[in-house]
Amino acid sequence: MKSAFELAMERLGATTHEFTPEQKERLAAVDRDFAAKIAQARFENQARLAKAEGDVEKLQQIQDDLTVELRSLEERKERAKQQLRKEFGA
Repeated sequence: MKSAFELAMERLGATTHEFTPEQKERLAAVDRDFAAKIAQARFENQARLAKAEGDVEKLQQIQDDLTVELRSLEERKERAKQQLRKEFGA
């Protein structure tokens, strides 16, 4: 039985790629690695916030830095996963 996504892709003339268990594991490993990096960034951000001692400018800068770092990590994660998908031939 095909999913709604698979049926829609067929109608559009596109193909879907089924990943092997090994490929899925490699993609999941990327997710886990970057989840750890994101958790570390958040942890370090909390430590920096504690040291800011209520300085509004410092607090805002720390939050801005975290936002930039999280965005960067998400982009790097997606690039790494896209690279794997290319390697898999998807």
